[in-house]
Order: sequence, then structure tokens, then C-alpha cells
Amino acid sequence: MDTTQKILLRQLQKTYSSIPFKSTAELQIFAGFLLCSFSRIMMDGIPPPKDKHLFIKDLRFEKVKVRMYQPKMSTTGQRRGILYFHGGVGRLGSIQAYERTCRYFARKTNSVVVSVGYRLAPEYPYPTQFEDCLTATIHFMRTAQDYGVDPSRIIVCGDSSGGTLTAAVAQALVNRRDVPKLRAQILIYPFLQGADFNLPSYQQNEGIPVLLKERTVSLGLKYLNTDLSAVNNVLQGCHVSEELRLKYQKWLSPDNIPHEFKTRGYTPSTEQPFSEQVYTLVKALLEPVFSPLLSEDSVIAQLPETFILTCEYDVLRDDGLLYKKRLEDHGVKVTLCHLQEGFHGTIFLALYGKITSFKSGLKGLEKITKFLRLM
Repeated sequence: MDTTQKILLRQLQKTYSSIPFKSTAELQIFAGFLLCSFSRIMMDGIPPPKDKHLFIKDLRFEKVKVRMYQPKMSTTGQRRGILYFHGGVGRLGSIQAYERTCRYFARKTNSVVVSVGYRLAPEYPYPTQFEDCLTATIHFMRTAQDYGVDPSRIIVCGDSSGGTLTAAVAQALVNRRDVPKLRAQILIYPFLQGADFNLPSYQQNEGIPVLLKERTVSLGLKYLNTDLSAVNNVLQGCHVSEELRLKYQKWLSPDNIPHEFKTRGYTPSTEQPFSEQVYTLVKALLEPVFSPLLSEDSVIAQLPETFILTCEYDVLRDDGLLYKKRLEDHGVKVTLCHLQEGFHGTIFLALYGKITSFKSGLKGLEKITKFLRLM
């Protein structure tokens, strides 16, 4: 085990101190169990009990399945509206899997929450997922008042690849004049760029579950229905031309990441030769819909107020930190919540009971709730 793996295991042991682990091996087995549980929940969900505080109904926003959560308590005015895009790398996850998350935000913030059941790859190839989320968002913005929602208080939110979809939808709306402006976007440990997989967080957390460095690229290429033979070349950056490298440098430079996030170790990567063949195979990795961090300045400057949650033990940590800087450089207000003991998936797992509920996840939920209440 490397140092970061040992740190994560120590955190598990601390969190579950009531469990008498006899050895590191037992602790590792337990960690494996959590990962298996995470995968199962992502695919199927565990149905929660009925909710006496919410009206819950399944609808269609045009062709897109959604589930709406409306508080039963009376209100004197219109509520805020939240569109939630679940994670799962475009291939996993469901409305059912995120039932607890959406109920939590509806109850805790007295909001109308819409969970978007976008269609999944590979049956529905990329970028169907983005298109479905955009369609659902526009429909909700146009019909918000039918559901008791203030059209000027609509927020888009998502975790992991759902955070990618959130960022992409927010960008797609900036130049539209036929719908209201978004009030805010909430990005929970989002994937935001497919150009550089050797940032400090990728180096420090390459072997940390649940999102390993190589697995991140493999899952991304599967989502794009691309040949996995390109994984190693993409990890080395061979898909980025010199021209693009120079363009992206001002956005992706490790110099834009605060020093405290490099203390666990960072070695600048050696530039590898560009391969036109690899670029042609995986160029969708660099499209703004897949990599919102690579969008033009003219788009970034128009984005709404933003909440970004990052986790220390997550390869995607630096995507969030770099996006924060880009947004702030263009005058966009950003609230950062960095979970020092957090790992990828901790927010999602927090509501599934004690065995998967980490302090970092509960803290993150509290911070998101506090932000929403201000909107």
C-alpha cells in the first residue's frame, strides 16, 4: 500500500472505531465491502421509506423522465427549484439510486427538487445524457410557476459526472434569451477536464478508491464508446497537441493550484510526443460538453454563482480547484467546500445509513444545504 491508501484506511478505522478490526487485512476487506456497496447502490439504489413531508411524482419533461419532490408544508410565496443530475459516468446511476439525496435537499431547504432520469450509455450514446439534462432544465425553467417555483431561483446541481453535466448545462444556457438566468450551479466533486491526468490530485490519489486514476480514463472512454487501447496514451497526454497544450496551459497549470494541495507530493510530468491518431480517436475528451473547464473565456464569464465541493482523497480534486480559479478570474462568485478527509462518493453514501456515512459526507451535505438556503 502507498501512503495515501494507508491514510484512507486509518480514516476508515477511526470512523468505524466500534468495529474490532483484528488486522489491516480485515480493514481492507471492509473497505472492499464499502466499494461493492457503493457500486450496487449506484446501479439499483435502496428504496427509502415513504416520506410524509413530500409529494413525490414521476413526470416527463418532453421526452425525459423526471421525478419531482415537493414539500407538503404550506408556503406564502414561490419556492426555489433544484434540478439534480446524478453521477455514474453516463452509464450508471438512476433516479431511484439518488432518491435519498433528492428527498434530503427538498426537505432540508424547502425546495422543489427535480431528479433528472437522463438516458444512459451505451444504449443511448454520448452526448444524449447532456441533451436530456438540457431539455429537462429548459422545460422546468419555462414551466416553473406551474409547480410553485420562482423562475429566477432555479439551481442546477450534480455529483461526479453529474457535476460535469451541471457545468455543461449552465454553460449551454448563458447565451439563451428565451429562458430565465440560472440562480446558481452546484458542482459536487465534478470531472471537468480530459486534457491533463497528471495534476497533483491525480498523482496523489491514483490508487485511492473509489475512483482510481486509470479507471477514471477507462470509464470516460467507455462513456464515449471509444477504444480502450488509448488509455495509456491519454494518461501520458499524447492526445493533446502543442497548440492545444499552449492554449490550455493558462487554465490547467499546476501553478494555479494552491501550494497546500501539493504537500502530499507532486512531480511535474514530462511532456510526451503528440499522436494525431490518438487525438482523432479521443478528441471528444476535449469538447466543452465533456470538459467544461476547457470552455472559452466568453462563456465562463457569464456563468452564475457557483458552489464547488472537492475532496482531498479524490483524483478530481484539482479539476474543482482549477475551475474555481477560472470562474473567480472572470468575476463569478464561488463558494468552495473542501473536505479534508473526504473521498469521491462520500456525499452520495452519507444518506445510506451508519455503515456508509462518513463525517466528511455529512459535513458536505450541511454546507450544500446552507448554500441552497441563501439562494
